[in-house]
Amino acid sequence: MNKSQTIIPIERIAEKIYLIRGTKVMLDADLAVLYGVETRVLVQAVKRNIERFPQHFMFQLDKEEYDFLRSQIVTLNPAGRGQHRKYLPYVFTEQGVAMLSAVLRSKQAVQVSIAIMDTFVRLREILATHKDLARKVEEHDKHISNLYAHVERLLTPPKNRKKPIGFIWPEDVDDTQ
Repeated sequence: MNKSQTIIPIERIAEKIYLIRGTKVMLDADLAVLYGVETRVLVQAVKRNIERFPQHFMFQLDKEEYDFLRSQIVTLNPAGRGQHRKYLPYVFTEQGVAMLSAVLRSKQAVQVSIAIMDTFVRLREILATHKDLARKVEEHDKHISNLYAHVERLLTPPKNRKKPIGFIWPEDVDDTQ
């Protein structure tokens, strides 16, 4: 077990990862708690180093996204974890979280970033496993379907195709067969 796993359990980090705009992200307030700093301190450090945080590393939520997120997360209060928020929260992608450790420059920031990176990697592995499992189940279902069709065909009695024995008068021949 490495140090990053002893600091913060993966489950605790994983529950703070949200899918917004099709991207897995973490809220600034959640990251601040994990890094042991105030949200405003984290945001100030980012703004002082904004050139390190392009749009695919970090972006600010719009009002609709924030309201939707608040409606999904019962514990997320409008004041932002007990603080009054003047601005909509920022969210950080996996790359943005990695960059935060360089900006915050503390041992805890480095260890927390490693733990978060490990969590993102673990989530990707789980998703890949689920996709592979879904593909195998689909393939299995096709085989079962084929097997069922063959069994059904075998259980269907054959049509009576016996030829009559003896002489057949031409008017007795059934032309429909």
